[in-house]
Amino acid sequence: MTDTDRLRLHPSWKGPLRDSFAAPQMAALRKFLAVRLAAGASIFPPPHLWFRALDLTPLDTVRIVILGQDPYHGAGQAHGLAFSVLPGVRIPPSLRNIYSELADDVGFIRPQHGNLEGWAHQGVLLLNNVLSVEEGQAASHAGKGWEYLTDAVVALLAAQERPIVFLLWGSHAQRKAAAISDVRDGGHHLVLKAPHPSPLSAHSGFFGCRHFSKANDFLRATGGTAIDWQLAPEVAVGE
Repeated sequence: MTDTDRLRLHPSWKGPLRDSFAAPQMAALRKFLAVRLAAGASIFPPPHLWFRALDLTPLDTVRIVILGQDPYHGAGQAHGLAFSVLPGVRIPPSLRNIYSELADDVGFIRPQHGNLEGWAHQGVLLLNNVLSVEEGQAASHAGKGWEYLTDAVVALLAAQERPIVFLLWGSHAQRKAAAISDVRDGGHHLVLKAPHPSPLSAHSGFFGCRHFSKANDFLRATGGTAIDWQLAPEVAVGE
């Protein structure tokens, strides 16, 4: 993880994050992951997809950041994008709730899949706070070093001159708000907060937050292009 030239992420991130990858926190994380893999732990997503979000969405294209907690911990679910699952995988409850809010907010038509790569290609960075997890053990890799790296990613984005929207859902995501200069406090980014879309908290304020339309309104108002939140009805496996 110290040799950024060999990591599977878009080159636009490698230079700006080189010092972060070389930090002691990442060395400790690398050792932890190696030990767990050697012990036979089932870790999701597989290592080649840990940085998938940073691979699909180059730094200079990011217009919206959706920050999740950690990857899905069921077999076959996580593929490196927060809240997303590959075609053929049952849509998880949190994503079903996201689809429900989209439908109410922007007239979204629910697809038969949970693959959010279409958003990633438009500049929506689907970043988890922690980038790996063990099977059946939510938050099992929290506090091991990933947060240091994702803090660096958020700080890098917060330093960009172009306006970016940060959608922070749940307490874990909202801890990163301190690094972002919000437009309402004299900055030039937009920070929107809501409870996590999990069934445990979605009814406490995620439903009705209208983050998707608010994000597009801000992008248009600052001279940008709105996100087309509608996903293709079906996506073939492997696309």
